[in-house]
Amino acid sequence: MATLLRAQQSAGQPLLLCGYYGEHNLGDDALLEVLLAQLAPGTAVVITAHDEQLVQQRHGLPTVQRRSLRAVLAALRHCRALVLGGGSLLQDATSFTSLLYYGALITAARAQGKPVVLWGQGLGPLHRRRSRWLVRLLLPLATAVCWRDSASAALAASLGRRAPVAADPVWASQAVPWHGQGGPIVVCLRPTPQLGASDWPAYLEALAALADTADRPVLWLPFHGDQDQTLLSDLQRAGLLPPTLSARSRQVQVLTPAEAKAVFASAGLVIAMRLHGLILAAVSGAPAAALSYDPKVEAAALALGCPCHSLLAPASPEQLRHSWQRQLDRPTPAELTETLRRQAAQLADLLNV
Repeated sequence: MATLLRAQQSAGQPLLLCGYYGEHNLGDDALLEVLLAQLAPGTAVVITAHDEQLVQQRHGLPTVQRRSLRAVLAALRHCRALVLGGGSLLQDATSFTSLLYYGALITAARAQGKPVVLWGQGLGPLHRRRSRWLVRLLLPLATAVCWRDSASAALAASLGRRAPVAADPVWASQAVPWHGQGGPIVVCLRPTPQLGASDWPAYLEALAALADTADRPVLWLPFHGDQDQTLLSDLQRAGLLPPTLSARSRQVQVLTPAEAKAVFASAGLVIAMRLHGLILAAVSGAPAAALSYDPKVEAAALALGCPCHSLLAPASPEQLRHSWQRQLDRPTPAELTETLRRQAAQLADLLNV
């Protein structure tokens, strides 16, 4: 994959890195870290971010308010290229307005004669007919594309744009050694409409049974600081947590992907619903199991070869417990993560001369 980010203007002009950055989501924080690491040394950038102060403090780089389309379009005028950096940005599950936002940026960049790179992107879901129509128009405008998974590539091909598949960029995150033999069970769960008050008990009973049988503490790690922060207390308040599980549970606060990997590296098992929670657990060598609320989680679990239960399927507490029990203290094979790391490293070719 040859780079298309050759300076068409002054070499001093920055790249505009556009993503869900500064939103207190460890997965998107990890995407940004990998993206910055893959850029050639000295590359000037401007980063779209909601919590601009946080991103500036961590990376020492200029930002623009991502929730202001006007501000981002103004920044684009002074940049030499637009990079959509990881995640699934071209989708309408968040809203059709979100899709229009990225469509406006892509269209503006190409109208200004600037390259557009879709770096390690997921594509979809596209629930609306008008969304599929819009993306069909947008995909030919991208000057370089590499998808993070085969499902995204297949959807893009059905809309007329064929491009190679690498792997999710977070697979290229710095690996850490696993030392979690006999360690705690770490859960990386999220609220989702697929799990109502009548659905949670099966999963929580399975978790309680596993923790009791293995005599392990259970650490709840909120991966999205805003969305996941109150999940444990909400389940306790609703009376959904079995008493033994409640007694074994405590919440851990992490602020960076490195801190999350340190927790995962000490775990006897990570049960992850968040895509990048699953990937960072594997990068940390930890035994992992997935609960899939979205096909992207199922795809990552398949690549990893770890157990995965779809939230759309009936849940049997006993079957879940047995599946998780088999994974306990069985570290992720290093050869698997190394293969995925090499695939994700190919994404640098989109960015560097």
